Amino acid sequence: MKPRTREALALLPSALLITAGFTAIFLKRSDFVGNTSLIYGGAFLALCLVGHLVIRFTARNADPFLFPLVALVACFGLVELYRIDESFARSQALWFVIGLGLFAATMFALRDYHQLERYRYTIALGAIVLLILPRFPLIGQATNGAYLSIKIGPLSFQAAEFAKIGIVIFLASYLRDTRQVLIHGGRKVLGVSLPPLRHLGPLLAIWGTAMLLLIFIRDLGSSLMFFGAFLALIYVATGKLRFPLIGIGAFAAGAYLVGSKVGHVQDRVAAWRHPFDPILFGAADVTPRPPEYGTSYQLAQSLFAQADGGLFGRGFGQAEIGTTISSGGDVTTPLLPASQTDMIYALITNETGLLGASAIILAYLLFVHRGFRVAILARDPFSKLLATGLTAVFALQVFVIVGGVTKVIPLTGVTLPFVSYGGSSIMANFVLLALLLRVSEDARRPT
Repeated sequence: MKPRTREALALLPSALLITAGFTAIFLKRSDFVGNTSLIYGGAFLALCLVGHLVIRFTARNADPFLFPLVALVACFGLVELYRIDESFARSQALWFVIGLGLFAATMFALRDYHQLERYRYTIALGAIVLLILPRFPLIGQATNGAYLSIKIGPLSFQAAEFAKIGIVIFLASYLRDTRQVLIHGGRKVLGVSLPPLRHLGPLLAIWGTAMLLLIFIRDLGSSLMFFGAFLALIYVATGKLRFPLIGIGAFAAGAYLVGSKVGHVQDRVAAWRHPFDPILFGAADVTPRPPEYGTSYQLAQSLFAQADGGLFGRGFGQAEIGTTISSGGDVTTPLLPASQTDMIYALITNETGLLGASAIILAYLLFVHRGFRVAILARDPFSKLLATGLTAVFALQVFVIVGGVTKVIPLTGVTLPFVSYGGSSIMANFVLLALLLRVSEDARRPT
């Protein structure tokens, strides 16, 4: 079977899943079920077939599983967002269409992605500007103490989602030119051969500036993604284990310093360590009175929701998220705050159970597997590093949000790719997907 035929057939389960999900929600809301769910399933399949045709005409030999896996996880997001609020689902569907258009534009315009190497410093500078813009007055917006969004008129987007792609492109291009120098090194310090500063300096300057800006805007989740991508790229470029080990040591020292000095981080760590503490949860009768809910309330409610789902889940539309509880008798709080963004994985687990949660994690793992396979098959160093960096950033984004919701690591505010509500994430990840398919097309094209 040809790759593109396999890709088209692999889109059918996504259409069936979204049809079944909407049918379950309609059954929950009323006894009558019309053909609306079939219309939604058919519309989603038509959109996916448009993406399939774009790939067929622009990257005939590309990996046949990456796009169907994206369609599969996007189904979960659309169904759950519709279940939370129909307006969320309509907006998400619109952003999906816009992201698909950006995907098509990238596939058609960037036939030779090696041209990106020529503009690596321009791309890096643009990424840094995007990271610092949320701190600017008038256009910057703060959410829960983190400066994540840029608002210009009615439009608002998260700059870090696009900056991560620019930083990966720069790192892949620069490491392609300097990897031999990094491997063989120069002067020895404490028995370790270090490369000349003129080669290592620009790399650390660009990456270090991006990291400092992420701390400056308090987006620690994106900071972790950037750092992990940097370690993955430098290890793949050099094959030397000492570089990631030094990086992990530096990260541990930096994490201790930031955690001991920055109050925002201290609150996140305390909530992670003691999510059921009455004071942190916001249930204790203390003076002064706790806020609407405590710093650990969101994480604790996430754990309750996941446990309540059991093995098979409560079913689509069955989770109790709209109910409110009284805090002190005069304040009501949602049972699962930010269920459309940070906590959507907990909602999926509650309604589909451990099996459904495992299915979506498996879909992400398969995407990461195919991404790294693209990197292995790539024919030149820049392509290998670019595919590695893009896949590593994607994998770390999933790990950061799922790990935070399940209490593996402190909770941070990144989005679950193609599932969480938000246009910036969908558009940026569609560009990431297009770049991966471009590398795959170049790697799998017959010689």
